Amino acid sequence: MSNPARPDLLAFEELKFLIQQVGEELSGFRKRAQVAEQRLKSIATGAPSSSLLGAEERVAQLEAENARLRERIAQAESHAGKMLDQVRFLRQQHSVEGGA
Repeated sequence: MSNPARPDLLAFEELKFLIQQVGEELSGFRKRAQVAEQRLKSIATGAPSSSLLGAEERVAQLEAENARLRERIAQAESHAGKMLDQVRFLRQQHSVEGGA
């Protein structure tokens, strides 16, 4: 009794399957490379991509928020300084009244 499947045909079918898989994988790599090339071209030409525009807008928002927060900090420092001056004045008044 001989084996009805020829070993060379089985090897050929396995090789055919592997080549198809490699071809699909190569197609995926090709698409990713094309997308990367397009991004590089847009960066090189200075044409902003949508993600770059979004990032620039976010940076502008963060810088504006940072400026507002710095202003609030300056106001809080000024207010704290005034309160400290008042506390010093009250202490002086208390020590003058207490010592007299």
